[in-house]
Amino acid sequence: MAEEKKAAPQQKAVAVKKTTEKPKRSQRIKKWFRDMKSELKKVVWPTPKQTAKNTGVALVVIVVCAIVLWAFDQVAQQTVRALIDIFA
Repeated sequence: MAEEKKAAPQQKAVAVKKTTEKPKRSQRIKKWFRDMKSELKKVVWPTPKQTAKNTGVALVVIVVCAIVLWAFDQVAQQTVRALIDIFA
């Protein structure tokens, strides 16, 4: 035999009163600072060891990028000089 499904009881819709008024500027600023403080409590700050390691990695990447750009600049400079010597 087929089971009859019971209909879920219907809930009454609750009307939400919408206000078009903005809170005062001072209230908004206070709320912003409260929210910021609560968010900063959730932050997991790195340890000094992690900070030093990340700084080292960043410096190495910067140096490598600088060397690659310098090398490209040198090759481009030599290429332009060679073209100028050929056509001049």
